[in-house]
Amino acid sequence: MCNKVLEQAHNQVWHRRPADENGGNRYSSSLYYGMNRLDRPIVVALGGNAISPADARGDVITQQFRASRQTVNTLVDLIEYGGQLLVTHGNGPQVGAALRRVELTEGEVYTLPLDICGADTQGGMGYMIAQCFNNELRRRGIDLIANTIITTVEVDRDDPEFSNPTKPVGAYYTADEAKQMRRRYGWKMVEARRNGKYRRVVPSPVPRRIIEAKLIRECVDAGDLVVAGGGGGVPITRDENGDYVGVEGVIDKDRTSAILAGKIGAGTFVIATEIDKVMLNFGRPDQTPLDRITVTEAEKHLADGQFPPGSMGPKIEAAIDYLESVENPDARVVICDLEHLMDAIKGRDGTWIEPD
Repeated sequence: MCNKVLEQAHNQVWHRRPADENGGNRYSSSLYYGMNRLDRPIVVALGGNAISPADARGDVITQQFRASRQTVNTLVDLIEYGGQLLVTHGNGPQVGAALRRVELTEGEVYTLPLDICGADTQGGMGYMIAQCFNNELRRRGIDLIANTIITTVEVDRDDPEFSNPTKPVGAYYTADEAKQMRRRYGWKMVEARRNGKYRRVVPSPVPRRIIEAKLIRECVDAGDLVVAGGGGGVPITRDENGDYVGVEGVIDKDRTSAILAGKIGAGTFVIATEIDKVMLNFGRPDQTPLDRITVTEAEKHLADGQFPPGSMGPKIEAAIDYLESVENPDARVVICDLEHLMDAIKGRDGTWIEPD
């Protein structure tokens, strides 16, 4: 389908709204800023908490739809500004809840392995995000349809993460609750630096290849609004016969997003998080925000232990991976919260990471 409409849709993507009051089109090249960065697609990687608030209780699905609508409203502002988006998202809270349901229903219904939980949440969250996009696009009169592509990602079977898991998933627990979870279910629990509570950690193998990359690129080239790479994609590997099989793990969505950003020729890779800027000495009295840094500076801070695993570390690694994989000298990574997304895109907020 994407191939059939490729040329026609690509020619139309920046001309989806009538002329504004000044006679200009909302998607014209006059909206591009600095070095024409908006003439390339933008990858926006959403954290799982952008869809599911950390303190969500009770009717969680209703709260997730509400959070999704708020998130999408901001992203449609970016579309109106001239951006063509590929949206990825985390699924830590959602897959953690799915795993908890598996634990609670043990002996009553069939068990779901972690890769199936990842695929289920990727589909459900993609449906939710796409529906919110399509409703908001319709309200604003933008002739564009969001679609979701369930994404699988090949990993190495001998990845060290399988013996030393680091990826936080699920709810936050007090120290006493964490001890109970360790004792009852054998979970590995780690303390979250953000709030001093604990979360379960599972394997997070390094993504090596996105199986649907060609399809995603074709849809982006066709001007489609794509939601893909949910939860980092479903981790798969090959068995002794060369067939794909799922493995127990959750891939870091930022690292998968970095690969996708390179594959589709994105000019900007946005990592949306819960803080407005990357910080040195995060959580300490002397924490210092970073406005703009180069890849070399990011590598130095990473080597100095400023960005721990399971927190800012994978985001900085993903930023470096992306910038080192593309030949575009104007490519950049923006790390910010959703509240400051538009200002960050314009260089007024957030942290920019750029090539040396």
